[in-house]
Amino acid sequence: MLEKLPKASWMKERKGPVVLVIMDGVGFGKFREGDAVASAYKPTLDWFLANCPNTRLKAHGQAVGLPSDADMGNSEVGHNAIGSGRVFDQGAKLVSASIESGKMFTGQAWLDVAGNAASKKSTLHFIGLFSDGNVHSHIDHLKAMIVRAAKDGVKKLRVHILLDGRDVGETSALDYVRPFEEFLAQQRAAGCDARIASGGGRMFITMDRYGADWSMVERGWQTHVLGEGRQFAGAEEAISTLRQESGAIDQDLGAFVIAENGKPVGTIEDGDSVVFFNFRGDRALEITAAFEEDDFTRFDRKRRPDVVYAGMMEYDGDLQVPKRYLTGPPAITRTSGEFLCKLGLRTLACSETQKFGHVTYFYNGNRSGKIDDKLEEYVEVPSDIVPFEQRPWMKGAEITDVVVKGIASGKYDFIRCNYPNGDMVGHTGVYQAVQIGVECVDLCLARIKKAVDKAGGVLVITADHGNADDMFEHKKDGSVVKENGVVKVKTAHSLNPVPCIIYDPTGQGEYKAELREGLGISSIAATCINLLGYEAPKDYDPSVLIPR
Repeated sequence: MLEKLPKASWMKERKGPVVLVIMDGVGFGKFREGDAVASAYKPTLDWFLANCPNTRLKAHGQAVGLPSDADMGNSEVGHNAIGSGRVFDQGAKLVSASIESGKMFTGQAWLDVAGNAASKKSTLHFIGLFSDGNVHSHIDHLKAMIVRAAKDGVKKLRVHILLDGRDVGETSALDYVRPFEEFLAQQRAAGCDARIASGGGRMFITMDRYGADWSMVERGWQTHVLGEGRQFAGAEEAISTLRQESGAIDQDLGAFVIAENGKPVGTIEDGDSVVFFNFRGDRALEITAAFEEDDFTRFDRKRRPDVVYAGMMEYDGDLQVPKRYLTGPPAITRTSGEFLCKLGLRTLACSETQKFGHVTYFYNGNRSGKIDDKLEEYVEVPSDIVPFEQRPWMKGAEITDVVVKGIASGKYDFIRCNYPNGDMVGHTGVYQAVQIGVECVDLCLARIKKAVDKAGGVLVITADHGNADDMFEHKKDGSVVKENGVVKVKTAHSLNPVPCIIYDPTGQGEYKAELREGLGISSIAATCINLLGYEAPKDYDPSVLIPR
């Protein structure tokens, strides 16, 4: 039973709402060169940092439930932490533990997929992001499953690789393909026919999210399942050729099919087994729907093979998707949203499509739908379907329209929004566009500030992880990495801390100007609950506020 939070006797009620702004991918850079946040023109954010109580929060590694502090944070675990007020072991850590203990391989899902392929002498297919970025997947998990499948009697394995270049180096694909081909050769020598069957860039095939561009999933289906597309003798040839022809980085490379004598080596057929080995859910749901849904209408599948399908994790607990999964997700309960509904407080949540699920589903502890239909309103602004560097402002103005209207309406006690620019544009590696994206967010903050001033509310500004703050690859000594005299671009998230700023224009000195230091973004939940006038749950990570 969820307890009702007591009033915070030290906090006086504000006339207006508490507004939480999550500047996705905006952190404090470690290096001057390549910090598009520092170099952007952002007078509003600079004013907040100079004049308001603020601190820096950890947003990566163990502070958000990942295995080690060498692991970059991401939007999913970041919003889990912000919304739940505590740190839960997350995907990569859960999967690694399950593999190391052997628990994965004694579970019914694994027995189903491996047993099906072994008993029918059919093919076990693995589809997923092919890197060690540890944000969506890890190549070590894939290798461990291949080794175990061969041990369990599977004689034919096919791997469909989605090239990263986003959570790892932008042109690092061959650094993974070459040693992996050697690994597969060892499996073949031991009697298991293991090969790469197809692939393509993660932003071109398969890994769409939130229904933003189903044509990506259709291209993935045609490539992995049907074996339709441009043919090559091997993955290295495909990557090298496509890169030379297009000049694209890995995440944007076109699709390819590996073939012999004009015949694809790994189409997915009736009786086969399929594992989608991404552990993160947002970019796994759509391809899962294509495999699992009977009444699928998003595109013409042409044929739907009768397979035993499993995901690495449960991607949506409420919808129970997929039906079969190898590792259970974190059980996140007692989220801040639940407590606010228990108190009868009214909430507005808004972002554009690219991050709408983050400010709702992930914020609410991987829960689909609203907690309370009468108390919550969720607004999704449809994202443009164009490369983000071509529209670096994205839907910042439209999100701000919703937030400003919500503040002025007096209908809400708590408003939260996410601006995706620093992250989504940051992933493109186009420095000028990233600066513009950050500057757009700054313009939006200025509008929200005015609305908060007028309403007598409170504004909390933070981020879920860094990205735009670290756009160049650096050596250990801090110097920029160059290749052929050109700076090497970084498209992955950073390990940098993120801001926590409290703008409280009608505050009466209830808390100290110096905020707590050394905390993680999980402390945002308790902070917002305090500003709403309540004591945070005792098991929550501490608020940044220090009562006087």
